[in-house]
Amino acid sequence: MAVSPPAAAREDLLCRLPSRARLTRPAKWHVTLAFLGELSRSTDEVAAALADVPAPPAFSLRMSGGGRFGSVVWAGLAGNRQALTSLRESVRLALDNAGFTIDARPFRPHLTVSYRMAPEVLDALESYTGPPWTVTSFALVESLLGNYHTLHEWSLPQPTPSPHRPGRAPAVHPTTGNGAHT
Repeated sequence: MAVSPPAAAREDLLCRLPSRARLTRPAKWHVTLAFLGELSRSTDEVAAALADVPAPPAFSLRMSGGGRFGSVVWAGLAGNRQALTSLRESVRLALDNAGFTIDARPFRPHLTVSYRMAPEVLDALESYTGPPWTVTSFALVESLLGNYHTLHEWSLPQPTPSPHRPGRAPAVHPTTGNGAHT
């Protein structure tokens, strides 16, 4: 179960990392919500378990900073991490209630950029803040021969627009086009 940044966000990060670094393919960069491993049940059963997941409205994230777990180097996330954590918890509970076993490690949202410790990559990530992107969906992803394939995708609800507050618009001078009256 994953959330994937759009190509523009991945490209921005890629351009900021050392060109000679041994990185994972940017097409594989994603945020893991829940790791299911090898499934003994059908993906249709996973889809059914997640059909009514209470998901937050679409929300904004950005890649920012980084760190490592052993030799794994990752980009961190900033933005509405509370909504991301809420989405993750909803997915985890739905899968657990349906009898699926997921990885029990604590949720530490990140994108793995390299499986090889590289100080120059960590240095580049330290001051990195990428462009914001909107999380509009999450997906069931299968890894097959080193490539990821989306098997099912669920859209997040669109945020409810804030109500328009009627008020008096500033007067615009018909000649100058600005709000100042002369």
